[in-house]
Amino acid sequence: MNATYKVLFDSFPFRNGLEVKNRIVMAPMTNFSSNEDGTVTADEVNYYVRRSAGVGMVITACTYVTPSGKGFAGEFAADRDEMIPSLRQLAAAIKEQGAKAVLQIFHGGRECPPALVPGGDVVSAGVIPSPKNSSVTPRALSESEVESIIRDFGEATRRAIEAGYDGVEIHGANGYLVQQFFSAHSNSRNDRFGGSLEKRMTFPLAVVDEVKRVVAEHTKQPFLVGYRFSPEEEFEEGITMEDTLKLVDALADKELDYLHISLMDFWSKPRRGADESKSRVQWIQEAVGDRVPVIGVGSIQTADDALKAVQSGVPLIALGRELIMEPDWVQMVAEGRESEIRSTLTKEDQERLVVPTPLWQAIIHMPGWFPVV
Repeated sequence: MNATYKVLFDSFPFRNGLEVKNRIVMAPMTNFSSNEDGTVTADEVNYYVRRSAGVGMVITACTYVTPSGKGFAGEFAADRDEMIPSLRQLAAAIKEQGAKAVLQIFHGGRECPPALVPGGDVVSAGVIPSPKNSSVTPRALSESEVESIIRDFGEATRRAIEAGYDGVEIHGANGYLVQQFFSAHSNSRNDRFGGSLEKRMTFPLAVVDEVKRVVAEHTKQPFLVGYRFSPEEEFEEGITMEDTLKLVDALADKELDYLHISLMDFWSKPRRGADESKSRVQWIQEAVGDRVPVIGVGSIQTADDALKAVQSGVPLIALGRELIMEPDWVQMVAEGRESEIRSTLTKEDQERLVVPTPLWQAIIHMPGWFPVV
């Protein structure tokens, strides 16, 4: 074991008794590689197998909890019981490599392409189009439909339990439905699910309550419930750090097993709602880190980056791009071979890295994000 980075390889116990073998998590990343019916493909399973041996925990790509929530072509499903064998296949493959398997559950809301949802019926908290999907005006969900989707998150959790996962992560980040309810930019409601900041928190907190209820009902084994969130939005009336600090305080009261911050840069500073004396991660860690473990993420590329992030106080860090580019990143750091970790890809690397073709094509067409030479 490389003594310099030993802290990265310390085990971490969650409050419910589940323990991960080290502090490094595979971040949830869409891979566009599932079958059209929502089942996982062999290529997708092999991709996860190749990356699950070193990390302590794998958080899967998001899986939709109801047909109206499918956000991407090639996304896998947790919206019906027929998907349990598919979900089980992926969970077993990850766990056989020694990592804990966490299923990320989500609804795309107004970000869903009309072609992927029944009848092209794109729904959201309100009728405000997404800046990223501006040609589509979503339909505002009725109260009964909102309640139904809350139950859908619970049902997806039950399926995760039956499929053998170690936990679920509620996807409340990146502009998808849970975040759409929390943001004043996307939530134009005037009922119990919208209006004031407290009312805009009603849906996210109700999803948490339902997921935790299902966990308590369906398993006696330790089962993680995490929540991922984006701390700010860039547009007017969007989420501010002040809003987020109130949200994470409420989430910490729910005794979640972890909070997962979605960021492009671990050390990025707030835009609005908090001063720039601390990074967003540091603001959140100081606010709730003594009540709920925080997972930090964002441009952690080298072993030194990872060490600095953990030394900032967060107990867990997530790697995304780095594990695509070097599936053995964790093992190489542990063995003192961090200098051998590749910082670029070539177009011939797909087979060596066990990357499914749809994801590989996306990588090739992401200049700057993935350094391909």
